[in-house]
Amino acid sequence: MKKIAIVTPGGDAPGMNACIRAVVRRSSYSGFEVVGVLNGYQGLIDETLVKMDARTVSGIIQRGGTVLKSSRCAQINTPAGLSKAVEILKKNKIDFLIIIGGDGSIRAAEKISKNGFPVICIPASIDNDVFGTDETIGFDTAIDTAVDAIDKIRDTATSFDRVFIVEVMGREHGFLAVEVGLASGAEFVLVPEVKYDISKIADELKKDRKKKKTSAIIVFAEGCGDAKKVAKQIFDCTGIDVKVSNLGYIQRGGNPSARSRNLASRFGSFAVDLILKGYKNRVVVLHKGEIKTLPIKKVISGKKEVDIETLKLVEKLAV
Repeated sequence: MKKIAIVTPGGDAPGMNACIRAVVRRSSYSGFEVVGVLNGYQGLIDETLVKMDARTVSGIIQRGGTVLKSSRCAQINTPAGLSKAVEILKKNKIDFLIIIGGDGSIRAAEKISKNGFPVICIPASIDNDVFGTDETIGFDTAIDTAVDAIDKIRDTATSFDRVFIVEVMGREHGFLAVEVGLASGAEFVLVPEVKYDISKIADELKKDRKKKKTSAIIVFAEGCGDAKKVAKQIFDCTGIDVKVSNLGYIQRGGNPSARSRNLASRFGSFAVDLILKGYKNRVVVLHKGEIKTLPIKKVISGKKEVDIETLKLVEKLAV
């Protein structure tokens, strides 16, 4: 009988609990023993482990966040921290570690695997920035959350003839901003990967005013800089009142959408299947509608590109 440990390090994403549930129940179905690691990688180093079974994950599929909790852990990226983590895993007779997390969590998992301990990674992040998978757990829910907020903001923008810059998460990548911008009917989407021109935005806004279009939404990924400075620059160029709204951490919380729950359930079950088949040091991915697996080295060495065609579509529809 194999013994599996589950950990949810890094930022939380809606659907993590659905994935935990799937891993635990699929493992129970297969006769595996499961333990959960509390507080992310820090809990692994501190040896805060709890036994899990089919009943301990009852009633969590609809909950946001992670019942295993999380934390930031700089130690896991040090030789001493990695050695301690592997030592704890072996001491507790664990055979596999399943990591549910984003790009940073998967990179740390690869280091654990290099220290001789087998891992399986499940991509979960509202940023959708994991190479090799079309979608990560929580991404769909974060889009819905942001779009719901922007729909409300647009009511005010229309009522007061204002331009709103709505800041969404995405320090290094604009995947969330792009999809939110398209779904909310935004006039502009600014992402870290593409250089933007304030004067061009200002010119377009002035043209819109002449066409009797008196309000606009600019979706702004946080990695693009200081949204308030951009707002002032636009005002200085146009004289148009520009407000800034930062959606912040509401994007990470809330009940997961049906899509996020289903993806999480399928990813979790597939991860256990990989263990049953003897795979190790792999990442579960969604590719063209099919759940597949890639070597962890390939995932961390690749670079996911923002969809430029979707950005162009936003521009074409903002007439």
